[in-house]
Amino acid sequence: SNTRRRRSQSETNNNKSNDSATTTTTHALKSKENIYTMGNAGSQPKNQTGKKVVVQKLENAKKTGILSLREHKLDKIPDQVFDITNLTSLDVSNNNLKHLDLANAKQLSNLANLKSFNCEQNKLQADALTSIPSLLKLQNLSAGGNELGKPVLLTPPAGVVAGGGGKKTKQKVTKTADQLFPSTLPPSLKSLKLDHNAFSSIPPQICSAKLIKLVKLDLSYNNLASVPTEISNLTSLTELNLDSNSIVSLPTEVGSLSKLKALSLQNNCITVHSSTVYSEKNPQPIPASVFRDTLIVDLNLKGNSMTSTQLNEFDGYHDFLERRKKIKSKGIDGGALTDLDVCGLD
Repeated sequence: SNTRRRRSQSETNNNKSNDSATTTTTHALKSKENIYTMGNAGSQPKNQTGKKVVVQKLENAKKTGILSLREHKLDKIPDQVFDITNLTSLDVSNNNLKHLDLANAKQLSNLANLKSFNCEQNKLQADALTSIPSLLKLQNLSAGGNELGKPVLLTPPAGVVAGGGGKKTKQKVTKTADQLFPSTLPPSLKSLKLDHNAFSSIPPQICSAKLIKLVKLDLSYNNLASVPTEISNLTSLTELNLDSNSIVSLPTEVGSLSKLKALSLQNNCITVHSSTVYSEKNPQPIPASVFRDTLIVDLNLKGNSMTSTQLNEFDGYHDFLERRKKIKSKGIDGGALTDLDVCGLD
């Protein structure tokens, strides 16, 4: 009898041990499943597309004034968009748009209340922004990743001219980005993003004295060799991004941007030789006025042919350092900055 009891107790203990092991294994598997779910299925969902989705978004936009048609493989903006006249924000980025409204009976100019417009990462050509000047409330325009800086071969609608041998042919005309870029931009603009657009020069319209509210300008990743003196017209500018161009120097007029706080010139062609002596005929590539007369505390020169030691010898540079030290000591907007690391030079 005692032997039977001992066997029964032993079997019970074994069963409990097995159940415990099974439970532990189950928990471990569930834990792994949770980790897998967090790292995969829990990642950012893909953007929903399709006609039904677009219809639903259009209906919602009528109530909210906000519409995003990002990554919808659009060749044109749906006509219904131009009927939502209360739109304040429109995002049509990452599509296949070559024009914004030239092929539509209704125009972008209908959206008189638009404040933010994102048309990045499309195939927009230099004449695509013709309706932008009519958007008098527009504050933010993001048009990076397009072809706005490339010349366009146009065939005028009435361009039938007499050709050789009495034949009539359509005369095609090549126009530059400067010619096709809007003659004016909305004076309400606060932020303008035109990176990755193959601009070989900055259209004069961008440096208009009418853009008195513009605080952020991004012209990075273009083919710019210089900055026009008219940049001084942008008196409210606080951030200027000119990364990855072919700029060799800045005009003294950049120094008149008295509110400028951040200037980025990464990966350009600013070159300093150890034997160079600067003078009026051979000025330093970054004028002293840029260091002395602006509010710059964030300056990035990484990827240029110069060293921190050479930069340290620039006229005006120590004024820049003193300004940064004062800001750091006050703990205002840049407490983590160090004297030379901010410039990205060795």
